[in-house]
Order: sequence, then C-alpha cells, then structure tokens
Amino acid sequence: MAKPMKHQQFQSCYHNWLAQQQLDLDELLQALTHYPADSDYLKLITNKTISHFESYNDARAQLAKHDGPSFLAPTWGSTFENSFLWIGGCRPSLIIRLVYALCGSQLNAHFAEFLEGIRRGNLGEISSSQLRRINELHVKTMKNEDKLSSWEMIADEPLIFLANQGREAGETGVDEVVDKAMDSHALDLYNVLIEADQLRLNTLKGMIDILTPLQAVEFLVASKKLHLSLHEWSKRRDLRMGITHLLNVNNPSSSSDPPPESSEPPPPEP
Repeated sequence: MAKPMKHQQFQSCYHNWLAQQQLDLDELLQALTHYPADSDYLKLITNKTISHFESYNDARAQLAKHDGPSFLAPTWGSTFENSFLWIGGCRPSLIIRLVYALCGSQLNAHFAEFLEGIRRGNLGEISSSQLRRINELHVKTMKNEDKLSSWEMIADEPLIFLANQGREAGETGVDEVVDKAMDSHALDLYNVLIEADQLRLNTLKGMIDILTPLQAVEFLVASKKLHLSLHEWSKRRDLRMGITHLLNVNNPSSSSDPPPESSEPPPPEP
C-alpha cells in the first residue's frame, strides 16, 4: 500500500517535470531564434530534451511500483488535465495529430511566400516522403494504443471479485483476501502504465527521426507550450470552479512565480 510520503513524492515528480519542461522550452526557443540553420546544434538540443523525457519516465516507473493506480488517476493534476489522460498520460497518437495541425497552420501562414518559391524548411514544408512515414507511424501507434486499451478488461476483474464476495469490509478473513486482490490489480496497472509510457516515448522518438532538425525543434516547442499552457489554464479553471481541494496549492505556479533563470546557450562549436 502506498504511504502518504510516497504520494508527496509522486506529486513532486510531476511538478519537477513541469519545471524541466519550462527550462527545455526556454532552451528550444533560444535555439530556434539564434541557430535555426545549425542542424548539429538543433539535434543536440533535441536529443537533450528527449533525454529529459526518458529520465522522467524512469522516475515515474520507480515511483509507480509503490502504487500504480495513483498514476492513472493522479490527484496532483487539475480536473481538466485529468480528463485528457490515457493510461496516465497523453495518447501517443496526439503527437502525430499535433504535427498534422502544425503543418496545416504553418502552410496557411506562409502560403503566399510558398507560392513565390520562398522556403523556410519548417513544418509547413513536410515532404511527401515524410508524410508517408508519418502516416505509417500513425497506423502503427493506433494499433498499439488499441492493444493497450484492453487494460479496461483487466480493471473489471477486481470489481467482479468484490461483487462475488458479497460481504462487507471488516468481516473476518475478507480484508486480507481483498487487499491481496487489489495489490495484484495495482501491479497489473503498473505494468500497463510502463508499456503506455514506453509507447509515448517510442512515438516521440519515431516522429523526431522523421522530421528535420528545425522541424523537430518547432514541434517540441509547440508540444511543450501546449502542455504548460493546458496545466495553467486548467488550474485557473479549477480555482474559478471552486475545486480547490484537487489543487496542490503548496506547489509554485508558473502563473504567479517567475520561471527559473535560463542562461543563454553557448555558441555551437564549429
């Protein structure tokens, strides 16, 4: 069973990840502004960002061993954020849908320049071969999502067990059996969470491999802006709705506290 201190660690892990995302966003934006034509430097920043995501997954995996269900229904997130969760995080296919959306918006924004032959190398200029590979990744990801979605069938098992017991908590011999069944179920959910996190990471890496270095940085900027903005908007909505008991008021909010200082990136080596 998870102890209260463990839940504080769960919460800290998530808020540390939010802080890291803000730092990564600052660095990605600086790279996009100062070195948009330096592919090697853009790759370096992209790989650094991916390594932070891998570290977050590893930290989650270690903590989730103690209580997998807490990560599927986190109390440290806002209600609006939690409504979008799929097995403890975003749907991996959202990564692909976001790229499609960014392609369309950038193409519309620079359509006149495109007709004049001006090329920027951004997400609005995805090639036909890239689109084919993105579609293949999309199909593969959707199939894997469908497989993992079968975890809902696993979730029914403890409910059926409890219903068949037909007795109340506290009765002699019941609590121990039920606790054992629920702990076993929690382990099943932990294993599904780990698989879902791995699918999210694999999909992200697969997309980065398809995009050019500049396109990859543009995509990472947009995805981090989306996550951070959704977090802040959702917290404000919960406050407005009076759902304060679900908020972690002891944790700093980027809406009221200044973001951590981020030093200017060093110039890329020749």
